[in-house]
Amino acid sequence: MATVKDVLAKGSFDYVVIGGGTAGLTLASKLTENPSNSVLVLEAGNDTTSNADILRPASYGVQFGNDALSWTYKTVKQSHARNREAVWMRGKGLGGSSGINFMAYVRPSGDDVDGSIQFELVVCKLTHMFVQTLNVLSFSLIHPYPSFVPPSHPNAAFDVHLKAAQKLGTHGPLKLSYPPASNEIEFAALEAFNKIGVPIAADPFGGDIKGVWMTPNTYDPVSHTRSYAATAYYLPHRNRPNYTVLLDAYVARIITKKTTNGAVTASGVEFLHDGKKYAVSANKEVIVSAGGLKSAQILELSGIGRKEVLEKINVPVQVDLRGVGTNVQEHIFHSMSWELKDDVPYDTLDILRDPKVAAEQIKLHSTGSGVYTSGMLEFCFVPPEMVSPDAPKVFQRAKEQILKNWDSYSPELQAQYKIQLDRIDRKAPGSEVVVLKGIFSRPNAPGEKKKHITFFNCMNHALSRVLMSAKHATSSDPLKDPEYDPHYLEMEADLDIMVEQLHFARKIASTSPLKDIIAVELNPGPKVQTDEQIRDWILNQFESTWHTGCACSMLPRDKGGVVDTQLKVYGTTNIRVADLSIIPIQVACHPMGLVYAIGEHAAEVIMGTSQL
Repeated sequence: MATVKDVLAKGSFDYVVIGGGTAGLTLASKLTENPSNSVLVLEAGNDTTSNADILRPASYGVQFGNDALSWTYKTVKQSHARNREAVWMRGKGLGGSSGINFMAYVRPSGDDVDGSIQFELVVCKLTHMFVQTLNVLSFSLIHPYPSFVPPSHPNAAFDVHLKAAQKLGTHGPLKLSYPPASNEIEFAALEAFNKIGVPIAADPFGGDIKGVWMTPNTYDPVSHTRSYAATAYYLPHRNRPNYTVLLDAYVARIITKKTTNGAVTASGVEFLHDGKKYAVSANKEVIVSAGGLKSAQILELSGIGRKEVLEKINVPVQVDLRGVGTNVQEHIFHSMSWELKDDVPYDTLDILRDPKVAAEQIKLHSTGSGVYTSGMLEFCFVPPEMVSPDAPKVFQRAKEQILKNWDSYSPELQAQYKIQLDRIDRKAPGSEVVVLKGIFSRPNAPGEKKKHITFFNCMNHALSRVLMSAKHATSSDPLKDPEYDPHYLEMEADLDIMVEQLHFARKIASTSPLKDIIAVELNPGPKVQTDEQIRDWILNQFESTWHTGCACSMLPRDKGGVVDTQLKVYGTTNIRVADLSIIPIQVACHPMGLVYAIGEHAAEVIMGTSQL
């Protein structure tokens, strides 16, 4: 790791990357493959690469609220959700959120990729070439950058899933594998899914995610540790003389100057380190990879954003770019847990609640066994119609509400709703169930020494979206967080579908062989039965999946775009954004794989080697 003295001694770098997270380390690693490129990564967090809470799989949630490992952000009070302030965690330190997520590797639905193309066509009337250049989502479906390692002792039940996983590639730096702990509980759930009509997904890594399947995790089967951006894209290359990483470097703004034709050029980056302010020069480009929550704020603090926002915080306007910080979109979920029968012989993560047992399991993990070698493997994506026969009625009411207010929507919001309504008509798989063997729900606490299974019921195609949803800086102080307002459950149909998802989860749990190992529902519990009671419980317990994107969307400037097809910020000559904030519309997937793809794609664009 570099010191601030090292950085100041060099003074300038060809490329300055803001953020050493998932995308930032990926693109920095690729850029430094060329020894003539000097790259500086400014990361606000610290080194996490030897922290057991990061590296040990199945340590779900232990990083949350730990100031050394995660950033804790809060939304404004949500007026349609009991005035709750949602808490958003993000990875702090090298590797970003790839170091604190649940390690599941999921690629986007091909249906959503098609929808993204349609969105561009609807909004922009783009040419075919523009669409092909834009389609980063399809890039993530075909690019074989991970390294999938099949299990050394495969279970026959995994055969169909292993066949699907062959598309993942075998030569990339990111390790993917199936954790070796037993999966009898997950396979009982999978059989229950099948019995109620949910098939095995035909091609989950090639775009056809409709159905249920077992997915690999970012799990290194040799060391039995998390594989993430820091271990895959930094540690193997940290000795490159052209690859410099400075930690505890909190970026304040991009330093810019105007060219003779009025465009803005980045000349450097100003950052805080140990309470002092420093600056470093950028010879070629500045790439903002601060993540879906912070990249827009950094642009605004640099004078790039909506004029009225910048004037309010007394930041001189360099580029009046109205799309910065708007179009924010998110996924939400509610989680349900069932207590298992006492005679179920399989271990779950619940045993870790006993400190003595947890210590024993840590010892087992060092030998490649025990519950710390578990993973989150089972995913189901289905259209709402498969969740509930009432879904068409729910969406018909939503359509009527949307069309009633149509003339009040901006052109870009109209385009988004056209895509959303088309997804409904095409029965896109936007409803999701994730299975975890252990308890991860509220409010009822688990009994002593009880085991559980949890379903996360996720909504990936929420209709609640207002393109002016706020994610804007409220101060010129970089240490003050921007205002986050995702407008949760603003559209009544979203809550209606979440109610139906709860009924769907109960249907799965009441189907053999899963029902044969369940004793009782813990959360929400048997007292929550009517739709009114369910709605009340969801309003109090739903959470964000922390997949926030779209605040720096890749769209034409006059349609609310922030970056062009080359990821370059409009009105600038050498500032790019490369993270989840560039996607124009939210997709049905856990976005880690997509973010890696964005980092890879950004590096190819910069180096002029992109095939898109």
